Amino acid sequence: MRILYIAGTRVPPDTNPQRDRFFLLSGDMEGDVLQPVWWTDSAAVERTFGKGAYPAYTSGGFRYHWFLAPKGSSAFERLRQAVFYVRCGLRIHRRNPFDCIVVYSHQTTGLCGVLLKLLTGARLVIEIVTSPENVYLAETPTPGLRERLMFLYSELCLHISVGMADRVHLLAPNQLSSYRLLRRRPKSVFHDFVNVSAVPEPEPAGVAQEKPEHRYILLVGAPWYLKGADLLVKAFQNLKVDYSGVRLKFLGHHPDRAGLDALIAGDPGIDILKAVPNPEALKLIAGAYALVLPSRCEGLPRVLIEAMAAGVPVVGSDIGGIPHIVHDGENGFLFPCGDAKALEAKLRLLLSNPELANGMGRKGRAMAEREFTEERWVEHFTAMVKDALRGNP
Repeated sequence: MRILYIAGTRVPPDTNPQRDRFFLLSGDMEGDVLQPVWWTDSAAVERTFGKGAYPAYTSGGFRYHWFLAPKGSSAFERLRQAVFYVRCGLRIHRRNPFDCIVVYSHQTTGLCGVLLKLLTGARLVIEIVTSPENVYLAETPTPGLRERLMFLYSELCLHISVGMADRVHLLAPNQLSSYRLLRRRPKSVFHDFVNVSAVPEPEPAGVAQEKPEHRYILLVGAPWYLKGADLLVKAFQNLKVDYSGVRLKFLGHHPDRAGLDALIAGDPGIDILKAVPNPEALKLIAGAYALVLPSRCEGLPRVLIEAMAAGVPVVGSDIGGIPHIVHDGENGFLFPCGDAKALEAKLRLLLSNPELANGMGRKGRAMAEREFTEERWVEHFTAMVKDALRGNP
């Protein structure tokens, strides 16, 4: 099987082939990846992947084709990126035809996938990576005209791309439940790729949560309002009087940092950490007492799987795909989206009972090792492409 994958995020792949999902897929298929990256020049690509790695880099049976897309790109740059997807995809297909196109996200990348399907005759798989009914509307406390127009654009893209797709990749079964016309589309349901094998081993039960340096609650992700940072700050500031040794840490790229700083108001118990490479982030996750994700819009966050693999209990809002893997009272806690009081109550339960926290961490670790390994992802992805090619329901 030969595929074209259209990536949507600017995060480059891991330089270690054993941690590159397409290298791991190479036993079952081959193809090309259209990959935007946050670098501004080709020299940065070659410093990371070696001389000659630009404009294309081979990993196993796949070849990455880079698009330089620095953070904060303009609308013109995003249009240029879409043109790159279509032109490069057609050039690849003329040289060595692909059987299936797999596209990250239903929005602009999804439309590019639809156009390439029409021009090449290949099968099309659209990956739904968020809760589309909340996209853009959950990014600010009061969505304005821009957010509402972007939501309408997302809705249009969703119906076109999913309607034209031969198959849909959902991260959780309920992602399209709000869309009567789309919910019966052929679908494969499985998690996003996570390097579970790279997550640090958890410390022995009863040890980690007793260490002072592990007494911090962690939120990973941005933007802060979408991820519910304001809810976590409220909950933390209410409970910190009773748990004086506990800190709160935020990890992520926050271009809207001023709003987050105003929310924290100089609280000495809260740290805002800059985004770091994934190996460093995994160490911070593994060292946390609990990972909290009070999001207002989500698909199925990779960070929850990473925390579970590290044996860290998780607390999440009951939105999107979070309830699909966070089983309330077993490997973590769920709370009603937007309810800071309910979040505070769940955190109090964890902080007052280290044995409960350790037990939840162990159950999460077992679930990650059973269901979310790299090998399981390869099995699911391969089966999805085969089903798309065969036209299976």
